Amino acid sequence: MTNDDTMMTRALANAARARTVSAPNPWVGCVIVTTDGQTFDGATEAPGARHAEIVALDAARAANTNLCGATVYTTLEPCSHHGRTPPCTDALIAAGVSRVVSALTDPDPQVTGSGFARLREAGITVDVGCGARAATEQLLPYLHHRRTGRPFVVLKLAATLDGRTAAADGTSQWITGDDARRAAHQLRAESQAIVVGAGTVRADDPSLTTRLVDGPSPRRIVLGSAPADAKVHPCTEWRGPLPELLDQLGADGVVQLMVEGGAAVAASFHREGLVDRYVLHLAPAFMGGSDGTPLFAGDGAATIADLQRGRLVSTRALGDDIEVVIDSPCEHPKEQS
Repeated sequence: MTNDDTMMTRALANAARARTVSAPNPWVGCVIVTTDGQTFDGATEAPGARHAEIVALDAARAANTNLCGATVYTTLEPCSHHGRTPPCTDALIAAGVSRVVSALTDPDPQVTGSGFARLREAGITVDVGCGARAATEQLLPYLHHRRTGRPFVVLKLAATLDGRTAAADGTSQWITGDDARRAAHQLRAESQAIVVGAGTVRADDPSLTTRLVDGPSPRRIVLGSAPADAKVHPCTEWRGPLPELLDQLGADGVVQLMVEGGAAVAASFHREGLVDRYVLHLAPAFMGGSDGTPLFAGDGAATIADLQRGRLVSTRALGDDIEVVIDSPCEHPKEQS
């Protein structure tokens, strides 16, 4: 592994710290390495606060460090426009850094290569592509949002090994164990909004908060009407087409939308081709019959040739349960050169 690879891996770790705080801005990590080998870290703060590059620059200045000739590692192209904060490119140029290594070009129309161009015009060497595959996976919801205007839709399902999400009497708590539930709450914290059906609200009365992990609770959306005393309040009640919901949420700055049930809602998003990522938590248990609730309500593929196949992203153990993450075929992370 080269020094560039090592520093970019560190920058990616810094970015992970910003995952639940920076949206709708990207969660970016930065490392600055001075000519005498000192290193300074940064991660994007909440909207309106400092970007990762500025956090790292401020840390270096607080240590009275000479930044002339320094190399900057950042997981996404530095911004070159005035938004809520001044351009990061101007700050890097003023600091006298000599090289910027970035994983990805920012697809945001206000950036999209202009940051790199500004740095090069100032005589700074810019190298793009180091760590691109890992950065693409890490920033996939943000990249999707900027390219499509819609949130990245994550459908989370918990089921037995024979594909049942509830027993014949409707009971479903709890199919999976504590570790899987904490992972689900982490997914909530990483999402700016969460959707459930009115039937799930009436049956389970979920609060849809992040009480098991540190992080913000998502905006709650119910497809249909929620009872006045439901724990899901305050919530948005939606009765229109799902594509219009995604358009509205994207315009509102929702970068990632989590869909958590039930079977009819899951089927609606699935059949309309609106799911970008499937997260399945599978318990080592069997319902043992066909009378339980399936993952998706309604009719499935009529023939094996009609199966909707995805791309396996990852698997991991969550206590006694297994998490399987699958992306829709249209969401293949691509390495940037």
